[in-house]
Amino acid sequence: MTIPLFISGTEIAFVIFIVIMVFGADKVPDIARGLGKGMKTLRNATNEIKTEITKTAEKQGIDTSIANDVKKEIDEAKKGFDDITGSVKRKF
Repeated sequence: MTIPLFISGTEIAFVIFIVIMVFGADKVPDIARGLGKGMKTLRNATNEIKTEITKTAEKQGIDTSIANDVKKEIDEAKKGFDDITGSVKRKF
């Protein structure tokens, strides 16, 4: 799933320029590395929580297929909205 960022290339370049000016070129790799580690830790924790919830639900005999069905319906609805908004975006 991709999250659309409503930021253009020039805005991203401007933000990078400001970061370099504030922190200096030698600190930027350390900051990026720290952010990457933090995002990896968050993703791993999220996956562990999902796995634990699924295991607990299966142990208690809860039907998890309902959640999968709901997720499929939501994904289909998102695709429908993307189709509609895609044609609107192209017109503007």
